[in-house]
Amino acid sequence: MKTKFFALLVIVGLAGVVTGCVSTVDGRSQPGLPFVKDKVEGRYERSVPQVFEAAKQVLAYNGTLVGENTINNSLEAKVNQSSVFVRVEAVDPAKPVTSVTVQVRAKGGTTDVDLAHEIEKQIALKLVR
Repeated sequence: MKTKFFALLVIVGLAGVVTGCVSTVDGRSQPGLPFVKDKVEGRYERSVPQVFEAAKQVLAYNGTLVGENTINNSLEAKVNQSSVFVRVEAVDPAKPVTSVTVQVRAKGGTTDVDLAHEIEKQIALKLVR
C-alpha cells in the first residue's frame, strides 16, 4: 500500500516538473513543455510593414487570424487546431532588414516545428511576389 502511494506521489511530482509555462513570441505565456524547440526565424530585406502584411495574409490563408497587435507587430492565428504566433521586428532600421519569428504550439503544449517552418517559408514566398 505504501509503495503504491509513493509511486503515485512520484508520478504526480514528475508531471508537475515536466509541464510548465512557455513564453510566446508576443510576450505572453502559455502552458506547455519547456526546453523544446518551437520557433523558426527568418530575415528578409524588406520593411516591417511589408513583412507584417505578408505574414497576416499567409496566416489568413492557412487558418483563422485570432489576434493582431500593431504595437509590437505580432500576430496570432489558429492553423490545424494549433496556435501560431508570429512576431515581426526590425533588425537594422538604417537598412530594411526585418526578422520574422514563427512559433507554433499544438494542443497539450506540444510543438510543431514543421508547421512553423512551413509558415515562415510561405511568408518568404509571399514577399517575393
